[in-house]
Amino acid sequence: MQESKSSITFEVTGGTPLKGEITPQGAKNEALQILCAVLLTPETVTIHNIPNIRDVNKLIELLTDLGVEVKKISADTYSFTAKHVNLNFLETPDFKQKAAALRGSIMILGPLLARFGKAKMPKPGGDKIGRRRLDTHFLGFQRLGARFNYDADDNFYEIDASQLQGCYILLDEASVTGTANVVMTAVLAKGKTTIYNAACEPYLQQLCLMLNRMGAKISGVGSNLLHIEGVESLGGTEHTMLPDMIEIGSFIGMAAMTASEITIKNARIDQLGLIPTIFQRLGIQLEFRNDDIYIPAQEHYEIEKFIDGSILTIADAPWPGFTPDLLSIVLVTATQAKGTVLIHQKMFESRLFFVDKLIDMGAQIILCDPHRATVIGLDRTYPLRAISMTSPDIRAGVSLLIAAMSANGTSIIRNAEQIDRGYQEIDTRLNALGAKIKRI
Repeated sequence: MQESKSSITFEVTGGTPLKGEITPQGAKNEALQILCAVLLTPETVTIHNIPNIRDVNKLIELLTDLGVEVKKISADTYSFTAKHVNLNFLETPDFKQKAAALRGSIMILGPLLARFGKAKMPKPGGDKIGRRRLDTHFLGFQRLGARFNYDADDNFYEIDASQLQGCYILLDEASVTGTANVVMTAVLAKGKTTIYNAACEPYLQQLCLMLNRMGAKISGVGSNLLHIEGVESLGGTEHTMLPDMIEIGSFIGMAAMTASEITIKNARIDQLGLIPTIFQRLGIQLEFRNDDIYIPAQEHYEIEKFIDGSILTIADAPWPGFTPDLLSIVLVTATQAKGTVLIHQKMFESRLFFVDKLIDMGAQIILCDPHRATVIGLDRTYPLRAISMTSPDIRAGVSLLIAAMSANGTSIIRNAEQIDRGYQEIDTRLNALGAKIKRI
């Protein structure tokens, strides 16, 4: 497993085109839900294509601490048997520390409430990208009959769910983790649950399909209206995770920025939604070869305009809209395109603050407000210049890495362990294509 190290720095020498094939890791956002779902059954669940990244490894560690029997079968395949779950672990300082440091830990709540009728949870951590509310999770639990108590002194949520009853739930926002948590709670609740304004990302579809294989009765998968008939118990299953769409988008942007010829293998193109289209709107050529995406080396790529000639706007939206996790990548990729684009990050108010680093590198960007940035593409007339910088979160970290790979000179990216939280051995894999990234 990838170790959790503090204070990692990447030294990146830019200006080198890459060439070759790269296979995306398993989807991080899917992994965090799927791994928590193993708590719903005492039977064995085998999961393939698990990414070896910090956030996922920490969650596996947390499951082990809870008494789940974890067996590593191969590099990316594990089996989980949650036969003897130790709920007393939730009372320990060790649990408080580990769960508070990992945002994905919030998703153990749904399965624990569904199967055991009670749970405890400290306020979770995660990226510093603005306020991320947990109300959707808790309102859903409450509608199903859970009672919870927040102790402000020790930052703990205590939840009693001994009488879970199916009901109609209209979620206040189409939160992916919120929907996942409520779905996992409802599958073992008595009676029928209807969830409207449900998130319908591929991650969530994968979770629902896996739960159905375990014996759940969920219909409407892939839409924003889910119907769940509660069942008595769930059994074991086997599941293969999708490739990480955020990594795929990152590789497309990286290929364009560094004028590289890259093939992304086994991309599950049918599950990528608008992602290829948005990068094509930036002028990036993509060829779909069976399930691979081939990106030819491009010296120039030009941003499309809207039909009436106005400046293109790219904004995030709930699925099947464009994912907010790739807006940072689109923004950095646009800096060397020809043309202008407005990037509108609706969901998080602190995710665009990394653009000051890109401006220091010579990019032409106007930060209009915390949610919007206008990028004036340089069409490679002025390459970015190398600087020293710090990564604020996972996605900004990779955006800065892409910028550094296209820049003249050697850049330093501190706090690179943020990148390790979401991207598996990224330096090793990119160096195999010809990148020059040194881990310090």
